[in-house]
Amino acid sequence: MPELHWQKSSHSQEASSCVYLAATPDGTIRLRESDTPDIALTTTPAPLHALIRTLKTAPN
Repeated sequence: MPELHWQKSSHSQEASSCVYLAATPDGTIRLRESDTPDIALTTTPAPLHALIRTLKTAPN
């Protein structure tokens, strides 16, 4: 697999744990946290969109 281009979430703070994501050539998306960069979750756009939509609408 080619090296992935990881992008930091715009909601991550500079001094805290940051969330990174990368799109892969096969259409999946990888997510990882800066504290454990060797561990990545794999998903596809539809479930990630549903998660983000749920998080945005959830009460604080």
